[in-house]
Amino acid sequence: MTGFVREQLDALDLDGRSLLVIVPDGTRSVPLPLLFEAVHRAAHRRVSRLTVLVALGTHAAMAEPDLAARLGYSPGALANTYPGTTVLNHEWWKPETFVSVGTIPADRLGELSEGRLVRPVEVRLNRAVVEHDVTLIVGPVLPHEVVGFSGGNKYLFPGVAVQDVINVSHWLGALITSQDIIGTRGITPVRALIDEAASLVPGERYALSVVTEAGTDGLHSASFGTPQASWEAAAEISAETHVHYLEKPVRRVLSLVPTKYEDMWTGAKGFYKVEPVVADGGQVVLYAPHITEISVMHPEIVEIGYHCRDYFVKQWDRFKDVPWGDLAHSTHLRGAGTYDAEHGERLRVTVTLATGIPEHVVRAANLDYLDPALVDVEAWAADPDTMVVPDAGEVLFRLR
Repeated sequence: MTGFVREQLDALDLDGRSLLVIVPDGTRSVPLPLLFEAVHRAAHRRVSRLTVLVALGTHAAMAEPDLAARLGYSPGALANTYPGTTVLNHEWWKPETFVSVGTIPADRLGELSEGRLVRPVEVRLNRAVVEHDVTLIVGPVLPHEVVGFSGGNKYLFPGVAVQDVINVSHWLGALITSQDIIGTRGITPVRALIDEAASLVPGERYALSVVTEAGTDGLHSASFGTPQASWEAAAEISAETHVHYLEKPVRRVLSLVPTKYEDMWTGAKGFYKVEPVVADGGQVVLYAPHITEISVMHPEIVEIGYHCRDYFVKQWDRFKDVPWGDLAHSTHLRGAGTYDAEHGERLRVTVTLATGIPEHVVRAANLDYLDPALVDVEAWAADPDTMVVPDAGEVLFRLR
């Protein structure tokens, strides 16, 4: 990997220029110490300034011990391992973090969204991107519930973007529905929106896109180039390695949610990745005793609860002022369903939390509750009507 990265960076005009490296937070499996060490070795003596920016989206900031573990240095001793390097969280909660690079007009968003959304979007992102000469995105590509496959320019939008851009992109994905867009190859409407926003950003941009072995730091592949080209190559590999096909639907899924997902905002990936294979009337149980909150950074989710897309769309006057990213997360975890004023909400599958979240909070959020102490994983695995998914959240399950 060191040789591959050096070869790619040697071909770039980096001498005397500033370099920003955008990396994922701890919710993505990737051998980041291996990758960043290779980047640092190839670049730090050439560039005038080297900054690492953690693409949080709207996730919680990473503390110094977590940043150190993520990048592979001892806490408080960054300079010993990576001299001349600054590491920053994307502080999305601070307005001064952002700079505007232009606006996507309403009619253009209408084209990109295939008519689903028509409103202007001011494209604002972390000013560090604009204040560096070259941006290098380093991260994995995986099936994704909002855009089809993650990676590439998605590390800019929503990775280091202002919340309004995040809200628009996520709500667009929710209007399409997670079940329909997740694992879709090629340029989805959300990917088209992200790439359009990226086209407004000044400076040079490249990506080192990798495909990891699910739940591990092993690598299937690495590709380098523009964010679009690098992502496209990696997405083809991810589609072959991170999508598992079943011959028929299953009645029940037990998703074992790993500890890297610290709340249900992130741990919900254990539902997104299995929803397509659950039979009508079936059940998904998210087993995560370590999760004690629905969302640290988005407490509004507790107030609106979890509902299908149509519940919000058909009562839009009631919900239009709720952050669209919160609405999107709600629909993504609740899954497919219908709503009308006469019959109310009818949902395709049951979603049950076997977590450390109190029962009254779970039920108030319109989800089912199961005491995690009652879950015998081995017994569930022996049930022919149940599929147990270890390290849930990265591998997508689909029907042939």
